[in-house]
Amino acid sequence: MRGSAYVWKRVAFAVVTVFIALTLNFVLFRVLPGGPVSQISRVPNASPALKQALTTQFGLDKPLWEQYLLYLRQTLQGNLGVSYMNRQPVFDNLIDAFANTIPMVTLGTILALVIGIVAGVVSAVRRGSAIDHFSTNIAVLFYAFPTQFLGMMLLVIFAGILPAAGMSDPFAVGGSSWDTFLDMFKHMILPVTTLMLTLYAENALIVRSAMLETLGEDYILTAKAKGVPRGRMIRAHALRNAMLPIVTMVAMSLGAVVTGSILIEVIFSWPGIGRALYTAVLKRDYPMLQGGFLAITVVVITFNLLADLIYYKLDPRITT
Repeated sequence: MRGSAYVWKRVAFAVVTVFIALTLNFVLFRVLPGGPVSQISRVPNASPALKQALTTQFGLDKPLWEQYLLYLRQTLQGNLGVSYMNRQPVFDNLIDAFANTIPMVTLGTILALVIGIVAGVVSAVRRGSAIDHFSTNIAVLFYAFPTQFLGMMLLVIFAGILPAAGMSDPFAVGGSSWDTFLDMFKHMILPVTTLMLTLYAENALIVRSAMLETLGEDYILTAKAKGVPRGRMIRAHALRNAMLPIVTMVAMSLGAVVTGSILIEVIFSWPGIGRALYTAVLKRDYPMLQGGFLAITVVVITFNLLADLIYYKLDPRITT
């Protein structure tokens, strides 16, 4: 019963958080200066009648409370509205954008997790050694660099060597599926590397700290006294009991990686969710902004909820 109450409590908290995010999405994008109609109708000789027609078409002539209720009802029905810019359903735009973002983000996140965990464990096990100092200093260095700085530096260093914009060569036509895959992979190298370096540093530092704390526990000393092999002691005792902060790190990485990809996609002109939101901000595309930020919010909250549920399995004491 205690565990069931904990699960329901976390689920209810996630639902309330999504509702608050819905409300903030609606309010914040309407207090910004300017408006979508002024962007859409910014053409030569745009008449007041055109602006009025656009205002009526998008329902912007209704009171805010009515717009809010309509927005909530449509969102709960799975209708995120229609983009002001391309007149396409926001849901379809988001699906296309996420389809481009997911491969890049997934590859970068997996590489960052694997390299970060391995580097953190090695640094903790060899604490005070040259390897520890080198690994920790490199991690701190990359952790201190802003994402946009790393991306721009990679552009400068590898200009002319690797593709620096887009996800495919617009002049490559008639190639096989394998050629198309290789072309996309080449375009993915720089954004994936930028994302990997940004996440790897944080992962390595957190894993090192968690492992050092675990290696100082009494049961580790007892395992050493019993003659437990070093590799087994690290895997079965130290790393297993250091999983709680690692789970937190993984959940935060997976949840925040989509938002972190905004800068990367803008720098490398990657046609994903980040670049789509950046364009929507410039064009005051309220439905696209609301749908995009809602999708990101749901992703972050979902991963945090999964982390809370995994906590319960790893350490049931959190329900007491």
